[in-house]
Amino acid sequence: QVQLVESGGGLVQPGGSLRLSCAASGSIFSINDMGWYRRAPGKERELVATITSGGRPNYADVVKGRFTISRNNARNTVYLEMNSLEPADTAVYYCNMVQGLRNFWGQGTQVTVSS
Repeated sequence: QVQLVESGGGLVQPGGSLRLSCAASGSIFSINDMGWYRRAPGKERELVATITSGGRPNYADVVKGRFTISRNNARNTVYLEMNSLEPADTAVYYCNMVQGLRNFWGQGTQVTVSS
């Protein structure tokens, strides 16, 4: 079993920045994909960004150029640096790990972009 704990959410003004962190613990293999998804009010959960254990990132088009995903394998942690935030980025952000055939999720952290 794997546990994922997110941190770093909060309230930020449009144009501002936030950095999310997700620490994984438990039975972690050396090869896995980690990532971030989000669910905005009234919408389905959507992909934000993922990163392989080798460090290859993948981004949703709506965040390309504004968000950067990274990971520290030694610390089993994934990060999401979010810049130029817009009100449309307001959502609960969930950390995800895909390991083998199993999918793990964190509890989520709220990000609110508002003036």
